[in-house]
Amino acid sequence: MMNANQTPEETLSYHIDRTLYQGRPTDSAGRQDKELLTYDLLDSLGVSYSRVDHDALPTIEACREVDQLLGTEICKNLFLRNAQKTDFYLLLMPGDKKFKTAALSKQIGSARLSFAEPEFLESLLGLTPGSVTVMGLMNDRENRVRLLIDKDVLAREDFACHPCINTSSLRFKTQDLLDKVLPALGHPHTLVDLPRSE
Repeated sequence: MMNANQTPEETLSYHIDRTLYQGRPTDSAGRQDKELLTYDLLDSLGVSYSRVDHDALPTIEACREVDQLLGTEICKNLFLRNAQKTDFYLLLMPGDKKFKTAALSKQIGSARLSFAEPEFLESLLGLTPGSVTVMGLMNDRENRVRLLIDKDVLAREDFACHPCINTSSLRFKTQDLLDKVLPALGHPHTLVDLPRSE
């Protein structure tokens, strides 16, 4: 319970392990299969990655703290659908850009985009809200989800994402994303250019 001198932010409690680990955890106890499968995939592709472990983060400030430890920013990962719920999209975009439906719709030729419901996220990508990541595409074997990447995400040297859970964050080279990870996931990407916040 909050006392009279506390702000709502001060009552939130979470833990961030400030160690920057190299590669997968040495102990897999308590780790979910989907997280371990992410490490299996990266290891099999010869992708070197760093990792920060943390609780599910309730604030933007906490996320920025993890970004600082990683040395790069985790991009926004938005799971979208069309009005008919027949076409699905995973959009990777920088955190400092605002999602504008009209701008994206025009570039990809799909009107009336909105956020897809959690049941689609689970059935198509095997993910839960808060853990949306490009790595979830390994579960989309029928290629139902179209990958959209903002050009500014690919302009960065490093790429950061979750390993299919929201209690760890990974960093690896953007070139490895393009040359190794995406081909292994079997999902070509569409480059988009979203406007910056005004």
